[in-house]
Amino acid sequence: MKRNVIILKTDEEIEFMRMANRLVGKTLGELSHHVKPGVTTLQLDKIAEEFIRDHGAIPTFLGYGGFPNSICASVNENVVHGIPNDRPLQNGDVVSIDCGTSLHGFCGDSAYTFQVGEVDEKVKQLLQTTKESLYKGIEQAKEGNRVGDIGFAVQSYCESRGYSVVRELVGHGIGRNMHEPPEVPNYGRRGTGPLIQNGMCLAIEPMINMGGKKVVFESDGWTVRTKDRKPSAHFEHTVAIRNGKADILSTFEFIQEIIN
Repeated sequence: MKRNVIILKTDEEIEFMRMANRLVGKTLGELSHHVKPGVTTLQLDKIAEEFIRDHGAIPTFLGYGGFPNSICASVNENVVHGIPNDRPLQNGDVVSIDCGTSLHGFCGDSAYTFQVGEVDEKVKQLLQTTKESLYKGIEQAKEGNRVGDIGFAVQSYCESRGYSVVRELVGHGIGRNMHEPPEVPNYGRRGTGPLIQNGMCLAIEPMINMGGKKVVFESDGWTVRTKDRKPSAHFEHTVAIRNGKADILSTFEFIQEIIN
């Protein structure tokens, strides 16, 4: 595959991707039963891996670039790529869980930031804004727009509410591979970047900080945290461009059934 070549998917391929992404949604739904004070992210990782394998799929994160686990679990100031560990979650924590599957040769990818017990109201607002910004970005993922329109929508929505957008980490194309062109930043200018076409599949994933935008890459080679150690939030959907607009392939419905 040539670098930077955007692979357009057929309707049939998109339906396979929907199956992989719905399984990610079901896995996150299963985890939402277990996200509570006293549970470790390593326990959550084991539950996720068993659930994915029981449904005939492979956890794509496990071994990806040497990553040691099946989910990324990023607590509080950790933005993304947190390695599951044996530290119990505390009341008031937030934990971003990013999950990927491979099913029938296609990948699914989605993330959700969960509240652990009773969370501070300001942190709740950060989560709500980040989740809303995901849908603002998805609204711009339509034929004839450009990738910069997605980033502009996310950035303007979050910055107008006093939050900052991580620059070093971006969304991405997805298909048979977890990461494919193009990159999908959560910041940018309208009318810039690759043209959005029918058949494109994108993982759109705002990573938004309560404080400053600067991040630190930890010595474990994976974990990314906010430099000022203020909380961060992360929500992600995989979408396909069909009939000119975004068709959301992943889902939060299985989470909402549990937490609402």
